[in-house]
Amino acid sequence: MSPYVLTVLLLSLGLGTVTTFASSHWLLAWMGLEINTLAIIPLMAQHHHPRAMEAATKYFLVQATAAAMILFASTMNAWTTGEWNISSLPNPFANVTLTIALALKIGMAPMHLWMPEILQGLDLFTGLVMSTWQKLAPFALIVQTTQATSPALLASLGLFSSLIGGWSGLNQTQLRKILAYSSIAHMGWMVIVLQYSPQLTMIALGLYVSTTSAAFLTLKALTSTKINTLTMAWSKSPTLTSISLLTLLSLGGLPPLTGFMSKWLIMQELAKQDLPTMATIMALTALLSLFFYLRLCHAITLTLSPNTNNFTPQWRALNTQPSLPVALAVMVAIGLLPLTPAILMMAP
Repeated sequence: MSPYVLTVLLLSLGLGTVTTFASSHWLLAWMGLEINTLAIIPLMAQHHHPRAMEAATKYFLVQATAAAMILFASTMNAWTTGEWNISSLPNPFANVTLTIALALKIGMAPMHLWMPEILQGLDLFTGLVMSTWQKLAPFALIVQTTQATSPALLASLGLFSSLIGGWSGLNQTQLRKILAYSSIAHMGWMVIVLQYSPQLTMIALGLYVSTTSAAFLTLKALTSTKINTLTMAWSKSPTLTSISLLTLLSLGGLPPLTGFMSKWLIMQELAKQDLPTMATIMALTALLSLFFYLRLCHAITLTLSPNTNNFTPQWRALNTQPSLPVALAVMVAIGLLPLTPAILMMAP
């Protein structure tokens, strides 16, 4: 892809997200979401591979459906109330429809089935954009409409997402599908506490973006898309392989790494709200997610590939990919847990 075209597409992604962030009008927010969708479709289809074209087509259809639901619900709400303000949602049907449409846009359960299949057809860089940046604008709308949304609906979406995201990732062998189910589970953790402590949701979202970026960038540097390719990574780059191991453990929420911070604070907040059963269920679903991360770590460190390679592997070859983004993302994903009190003090 031409650098000029890539620059225009990336700027369009930023423009769409900023438009949604800055809008208090449903029509402007919808326009920002559509700019985002139209900008990422060429990035998905840039390799002209059948899987990439299939993923781009599926993503367009899913996002168009969600956008139509948003436009329909916001129009119905404006018809009832006479205003397009995002924070004004007295119409219950429009409120529920908007919440379900936004959950469909970010891939929350039970509207999650599109995400693993689409992410599987993308390269790791485009998958990184879809798993992080593309979730920011719809999630901002969910945060703005929290006070008018049914707490039972948010709790149900959060529990379903964390449970299905942990359970469905157990039997996967494709790393992109594992990261897709990890994204679904993390969305559940963020939504479950949104009605009680929005600042904790923002902290969890920031940590999710940083740890997921580190995971995608390290896998891209290792050129690994399946579990069995991880078994050959140690001979190529021992340092990067060790870093990827710590990044995956942080993504699973294992102390003393950064990913533990959000799960710890969210379970603490649920306990404060007299919801011990919900906190227990979320902790058990975190164990499910941690299991398949430990499975990846076992493949990295304790196994060798049982298959004969069809190519001559390079022994500790020099990596020509830029290392600064990987280093910065890994530092954030691994070492921020001691700064938890400072981060809580800075939260609004």
